[in-house]
Parts: sequence; C-alpha cells; structure tokens
Amino acid sequence: MGSSSYSVLPARALRAVVVLALAAGAVTATPVAGAVTATPVAEAVTATPELAAKPYMGWSSWSMQSSKYPGLNPDGDYSYLTEANVLKQTDAMAAKLKKYGYEYVNIDAGWWRDSTWKPGFDAYGRQQADPVRFPSGMKSVADRIHAKGLKAGIYLPAGLEKEAYGAGQVPVRNADGCTTADIVYGDLRTTNGWDSSYKLDFSRPCTQKYIDSQARLIADWGYDFLKLDGVGPGSGKSGDQYDNVADVAAWNKAIAATGRPIHLQLSWSLDIGHAADWKKYSNGWRIDTDVECYCNTLVSWENSVDDRWDDAPGWTRHAGPGGWNDLDSLDVGNGEMDGLTKAERQSYATLWAIAKSPLYTGDDLTRLDSYGLSLLTNREVIAVNQGATPPARPVTPSDPQQVWAAKNPDGTYTVALFNLADAPAAVTADWSVLGFTGKAAVRDLWNHENLGTYKNKITQALPAHGSRLLTVTPQGGALTTTAYEAESPANTLSGNASLADCSSCSGGKKVGNLYLGGKLRLNDVVVAKAGTYWVKVAYVSGDARSVDVSTNTGGATRHKLPSTGDWGTAETVSVPVTLKAGSNTVTFDSGTGYAPDIDRIDVPKSS
Repeated sequence: MGSSSYSVLPARALRAVVVLALAAGAVTATPVAGAVTATPVAEAVTATPELAAKPYMGWSSWSMQSSKYPGLNPDGDYSYLTEANVLKQTDAMAAKLKKYGYEYVNIDAGWWRDSTWKPGFDAYGRQQADPVRFPSGMKSVADRIHAKGLKAGIYLPAGLEKEAYGAGQVPVRNADGCTTADIVYGDLRTTNGWDSSYKLDFSRPCTQKYIDSQARLIADWGYDFLKLDGVGPGSGKSGDQYDNVADVAAWNKAIAATGRPIHLQLSWSLDIGHAADWKKYSNGWRIDTDVECYCNTLVSWENSVDDRWDDAPGWTRHAGPGGWNDLDSLDVGNGEMDGLTKAERQSYATLWAIAKSPLYTGDDLTRLDSYGLSLLTNREVIAVNQGATPPARPVTPSDPQQVWAAKNPDGTYTVALFNLADAPAAVTADWSVLGFTGKAAVRDLWNHENLGTYKNKITQALPAHGSRLLTVTPQGGALTTTAYEAESPANTLSGNASLADCSSCSGGKKVGNLYLGGKLRLNDVVVAKAGTYWVKVAYVSGDARSVDVSTNTGGATRHKLPSTGDWGTAETVSVPVTLKAGSNTVTFDSGTGYAPDIDRIDVPKSS
C-alpha cells in the first residue's frame, strides 16, 4: 500500500517538499443513510488479537494506480482506481489466490475523489464515494467482495480533510450542536504527511464523535479493514503538530464501538519511538516509505525494495500476534511490470516472508506470470510467514552478503541467505551463528527440495540480489562459548570510549561513545586452536552503524551492524575473526565515524 497517496511524487521526495496542493472542493449536502450513534466504550481498547493473529494476506490498489506503466492509468494519474478494476482483481484473487490464504481486497486513496482529485463529502464531513469511480457506492463494492468469500479494505487519511471543514459549519453526525469548528484547533493547524488535513483536537468532546461517525459509516458499509495514512510521528513529519497517537487511539475506540471487527493498519514510516502506542491501538504499522518507484514499473530494486534489509531489523521484536511490521506491497507477480529480475523478486518475497510482514501484492492478479504465481503461492514459504515461526533478524552483519535466521518452536531454524551485492557472490551460514555445531539437515523451501546433510555450515553461490530460504534441522550439539564483557577492567578503552549503564546488557554495562577514533580492545581472549571463529557480538545501536573489527595486529574488517531499534536494547550478530592459539586481542574501532555500543562478545570454544 502506498503511503504517498496524495502525491504525484515518491514518498522519498515527500520528506523534503510539500507535495500537492489539493484541489478545492465544496462539502456536498448529500447525507449518507445508515449511520447510528456509537455505543460508549472504555477509554482505551486493546486491538483485538484475533484480527491479526497472523500477518494478513491480500491485494492493494495503490501500486497499479500510482505507476506510469503503459496502459495502467490511461485516463490520467491514479485513474486505475475504479469499481470495475477492483472487482476484476477481486474475481482474480478468488480464483487464483484465495485458497492460499489471500483474503483482503484493499481500496487505497482516491475512492472519494474525482479524476481531478476533487473530493466529495456527505452532509457530515465524511468522505463520499466518487460516482464515476464507484458508481454503485462503497457498500455495494464491499458486498460484492464478500460474495466471493473475501474481506474488504478501505482507506482514509489522518485528521479532518481541509475540504471537509466547510467554514467550520458542517455538523457532526449524532453529536448535537457539534460542528467541524468544534473538532479542530482554533488556529487550523495542519497535520499528516501531506498537511492535507486540519489537526483534530481530542481535548474537545465533539472530536471523538466525528471519528465515531466515520467508523460507523465504514462499518455499516461492511468494511473489514482500514488503512489510516499519513500518521505521525512518522510519514516524514515530527513534532506536536504531526503527533497522531490520539487519532489512532480514537479510531481504536470508535472501531470497537461499532461492534464490527475492523483491522486498523497505520501508514507510513511510523516512528519506532511510539511502537508501544502503535501496538496498543492498531493491528499493523508501515515501518518504511513506499515500495513503489513512481516510474514506468511498479517498483524498482534501488528505489526502496532494497532499503528494507536495513530498516526491518530494529522493528523485529515489536511484531507478533495482534500487530505486525508492514514492509508494504509485495509486487513480484507481473514480471516486466514489476521492474525486477527473477532473483530480486525471490529475495523480495523471502524477506517479506521471514520478517512476518503482511503479504499483500499490488500486482495485476489477472495477468500473473507463472514465476510470479509460483512465488505468491509457495505453501512452504507462506507457512513461514503465517505459522508459529517467529520473525527472523540478521545473525550476521548487514554487509552485502548476510544471513537472517529465526529459531522455530520445533527446534529447527528458518535461515535466509542474501547476496545484496550487484555481482554474484557466495554466502555462508555457519551453524555456530545459529548456536549449534556438527551436522544439520537442510531443506530449500522455494524449490521444495531436501538438500541433504551439511557439516558445520552451508555455502551457496547466489546471483546479484539473490537469495535462498532454508529450513535447517540440527543434528549436532549445542555450541559452547566463553563470554568476555566489554566493561571488564582487563580491557583497554581509548579515545572517547567510556562505560555506560545498560539495563538490557549482561552485567548491566556497555562501552559507548565509540566515535571519531574511540576504541574498545578486549584483552586476553583465549582459544585452544588457531582458526576462524564466528564471534557473537552483543551490541546496542539505535540506527545501523559500522565498526572496524580486528584481532591482534592484523588488519581490520569493517562491518555494518543493524539497528537494535533504540539505545536501550541489545541484540547480537556474529562476525568472523581469525584467532591464534592462546591469548588474543579483539578490537572494535569506530574509525572516522560512529560505531555501536558494545556489550560483550561470546567466543566459541572451537573454530
């Protein structure tokens, strides 16, 4: 689902420019029947876990309506979004994908706007379907989606749209005496990722009534899913004006009051500092900008598909039943229209599966190619995404060749190998980074093939931007290690490096301030045999940062360590280091930049 749904520019550009002067539109005077007074509920309502017990699967209109691909939008930008096209995709999903778990048909931005982007509203300031785009109305469309055994999704931006304000005189449904002047700030401050709405003032009693009326309307129409877009902090904006946590809480409350289960999905680039709020009040949150390229294909590798490998790790621990990290549309089914190589399409689908992102495609389901269909319908890969497998995260640094893994409840591991370089390369998963030694049985999930038994590691030759997705079943023993704490007085700190408290770190301490030449040298790291060891590094880093790692007097290797999400949470990756028999030093050097904080290292007892 696209975030820049009001824009003619990609979301990256939205970070720097004001995107679109919305066409002026008068509030229409056509009331919509069926709205009823919301039932009062408790002040805070936790999102219903059953709604998002697993990541949702489906289709979204945004990728095609935002693309310049020939023939998709012949009547102007975003013209693809019509009732007829939505129903074509509904029929195709029912025929091709429903049996694999795909169920949501999600209508994105523009359903209440005409071809010039002029909006329509009812007599209560609520969005009203454009009669050209959706001549049967939104309830009829939802009914026809339901008739196929599928669920219907709809879209709204955060705040009160400027064109709905109507000089402050528009009444609020089922709220005696309340008008639009009574639900926004007196200075008409704007909000959301495009400043297209006035910020709602939830200290005023009429304001919740407006959200209640919107929720009641979409519930009466029969929608099962709402994408609330432009939500901040996030969506390229920060500060009080763009803090929409109160909006999300109000939507949570309003949806509960309708009595209809409605999945609430937030977009886009949500602030991880408010992860607890997103988890409390919603069922999912976009962690990144748009995946679409706003070019003559749906996406491109370099535009933002490849960004997800850097941006997903910090969010991993926040995903789980009730709410999931959303990596955006999975556009791997249309070949040339996707704008990707086959290797890129597989890697894209692999990351989405192991990260437990919702699996919703923006492709044209009426013309999936055979390879795309095989990616979207691989039951073993879908099971990784939909089953009890926890979200994977990197177990090696975020270098061009990297390994992601998750330990499954049955003791197996889901392991993904990625070559993100622009040229072919081999990628190795050493069993020690997974926590065991010896032999393991390996299955290739994409190819439905048992690869056999591998001792100590598996190495695969991968094309540029290529991947493998494996299930690894240990047959050996647990790895034994020796721990070395960064804060040990036996170590040497230099430059700016200093000790700091860290409640999530072993021993309650870490070494921080590793910047502009700051170094941590761990002394007297002892191994019995010379060799290459995969040393596990526990570290803290609120963003992805690089560090030079060296041993003894050898040269350093620079590794980028993925974000841990904040500066109070420790995570681990394993790095290969060459050690001699006996005592060694292991040094973490910030070089000319800023490095992660270091908690400890765990050195295997054998290489």
